[in-house]
Amino acid sequence: MERINFFRLYAKERFGRRIQKIPVALPFTCPNIDGTKGRGGCIYCYRGSRPEHLSPRQSLREQIEEGIRRARERYGRRTLFFVYFQSYTNTYGELEELKELYDTATEYEEVVGLDVGTRPDCATDEVLEMLSSYRDRGYEVWIEFGLQSANFETLKRINRAHGISDLVDAVLRAKRHALKVCVHTIVGLPGEDRVDFLETAKLLTALNVEGVKIHPVYVMRNTVLARLYEEGRFKTLGLREYVSCAADMLELLPEDTVVHRLTAEAKRPALLSPEYCTYERKLEVIRAIEEELERRGSRQGIKSVRGVGLVEGA
Repeated sequence: MERINFFRLYAKERFGRRIQKIPVALPFTCPNIDGTKGRGGCIYCYRGSRPEHLSPRQSLREQIEEGIRRARERYGRRTLFFVYFQSYTNTYGELEELKELYDTATEYEEVVGLDVGTRPDCATDEVLEMLSSYRDRGYEVWIEFGLQSANFETLKRINRAHGISDLVDAVLRAKRHALKVCVHTIVGLPGEDRVDFLETAKLLTALNVEGVKIHPVYVMRNTVLARLYEEGRFKTLGLREYVSCAADMLELLPEDTVVHRLTAEAKRPALLSPEYCTYERKLEVIRAIEEELERRGSRQGIKSVRGVGLVEGA
């Protein structure tokens, strides 16, 4: 019995074979870094969450081709791919520049989808319309909005420089363009407790988003959050505490919401805490969440009350 609707399960049913995401890093920035809205980014920001093995100095084609090669060596030649524009804000640029990058990703016959990570305040109707044009060409298109928390005081505390209304607006407009929406959430941010985490899950349920990412807050060196941690003003969640909170959130999310992520991976020595947010322990964390749901006799969606939909068709 599958207790969580993981992306791999959704993709296998949708495409009939394994789908692998190829993360790419491009020289984007963020309005919360370049001075448009602020400087320094969110208090936890570390290189825009770019995986260690990626470099924006490498061309997009090189990153895609290397990703395809690696994945097919591991998973077989029948594997198909989504190109995942991951680091920083991947809709924050000139429309022509963005189109050239997205077009490049669709040059490969093995690529069947685009996954574009961005902020809710950086999704203009022009960008959403352009992304929708790839859906019209037969590609599956996901847009991922970083929210982190449904508590506005938390968003101010972590220096997000946008509000809850920005997320609601962006989700509704993306849905009007028939894009699939995934929202990022972080569990354990400074000043929050379980009530806040559950409120975030309830908001995403009310918005009928198609996907979600959940992971614990983790502390990287040379960030504002690292200073708070080192001064003893902030503590990360222990593994059992995170597992319990993640299971609570999954119970509230609809059973058909696609779970794209359930933990975070970083490398030492840059990672300060918690010790389980590493590549080596990723599967351990996911298994622990599944085992917690099994222990409860529970599953994703068991406590969900799906909203009526804020827009037609939502």
